[in-house]
Amino acid sequence: MGLSDKTAIRADFEDALAAQLAETGVEAIPANTILLRPQSATLDLNYLKTQVRENRIDAVMVSRLIKVETNVTYIPGTAYVVPSSYYNTFYGYYGVVYPVVYSPDYLREEKKVRIETNLYATSAPDGELVWTGVTDTFNPSNIHKAISGLVKLIVKQMQSEEVL
Repeated sequence: MGLSDKTAIRADFEDALAAQLAETGVEAIPANTILLRPQSATLDLNYLKTQVRENRIDAVMVSRLIKVETNVTYIPGTAYVVPSSYYNTFYGYYGVVYPVVYSPDYLREEKKVRIETNLYATSAPDGELVWTGVTDTFNPSNIHKAISGLVKLIVKQMQSEEVL
């Protein structure tokens, strides 16, 4: 289950995560296939509990965006020149400084997206936290590539910690 107000991104994430889990032999149901969530409507908790019970779901995985952080770094410009011993005459000096290359100042922007993922066992009445993980994605340029990398990382980490 992805928690996002962007319906399409949420569905893409849930589908990708379910597919990645299926590759490990875990039967997974994307929340968008059983939970009717109109855009900008809150999900009714009783409806959610009914769907979990009726679909015999053993565990629920929930991911949410924690924060997006943007850092801007100032990179000062520089001048590049080939060292030479021709500074003692005007023509030597001019010949050396004329081909100086300048690199302009610029700003470098880096974006970090932090996602929290929790796995809850539904055997407990209110769902018991079984596993949690936090991931950082740097400079995501394509949402589908970011989702693909994220779900692979989540599943790999859960396997390495023997949660799956």
